[in-house]
Formats: sequence, structure tokens, C-alpha cells
Amino acid sequence: MVRVVWRILAILLSTATFAAIPLQAQNADPKPGEHGKGETAKDAAGRTDDIAEAGHLMTGPAARGECVWLGERAVGLMWRDDLDTAFRHLELYDRFGCPGEHVQISFRCVVRQGNIDQKDQKATDAFNARVHSCWINPALPPVAASAPPPTAEKPGTK
Repeated sequence: MVRVVWRILAILLSTATFAAIPLQAQNADPKPGEHGKGETAKDAAGRTDDIAEAGHLMTGPAARGECVWLGERAVGLMWRDDLDTAFRHLELYDRFGCPGEHVQISFRCVVRQGNIDQKDQKATDAFNARVHSCWINPALPPVAASAPPPTAEKPGTK
């Protein structure tokens, strides 16, 4: 009986291992011209510059590279309502000994700045710049809300 159980376990394990191999091979290399979620060299250099800038402009544990990296991502994820991922980032943030209060005041700063429509890459870049600015200086004054453009009245709606 024990031999049969071991054989079944061995078969299941080998089947699971072989079934996973083709999935890894299929997803290993993105197709040319396909824009995945991978980081480009330009993005990586920009993030490195942002982290270095934070280290020069700030003092304390919130200026450490790992705190800047994880904290800005957590703030951005909270803004996008991806709370599960944000909390995972915050667990790492806490594990590195980064100050939790800085995340709170940075998020408050981002919220006070208002909404950015994130449908294109420019808006995403603008949002990331806003998060970074609020991380470096959470006391940024709120952006004054611009008046909505006047709407043309429809005839006969008075």
C-alpha cells in the first residue's frame, strides 16, 4: 500500500514539473516590438536618479534608497486602489526599518494634489513625478483646482 502511494506521489510530482516547464519557456522572452512591463534602461536610470536625488535632499531613514523605492511604490499603489500589493510593499518597507509616518504624509500630499487621468504614458510619468515630489517634500502646497470650462447651454433648457 505504501509503495502505491509513493508511486502516485512520484507521478504527480513529475507531471507537475513537466507541465510547468513549457509555461516558463513560453513566457521567457517577449516578442520583438512587444512592450511588456519590463523596465527599460531609461526607466532604470531615471529611478536611480530619483533615489539619488532623494538621498541628497532628505535626511533620515526615509532618504535611504530602499525606503524611497518601496515607499514611492506603496504610495502609488494606494492611489491606484491596489491595496493588497501596497500592503505587501509596506511590509517590506517596515522590515527595512523605514518610517511609516513618511508614507502617510506622502500619500496625503499626493491626494491633496488632485487627480491625474492615467490613460497614457505621459500621465503615468506625471503621476510618478508627483509621487516622487511628495516623497521628497510632503509639505507641497495643494494644487489649486482650476475652474471647469464653461458648458454651452442647450437650447430650451432654462
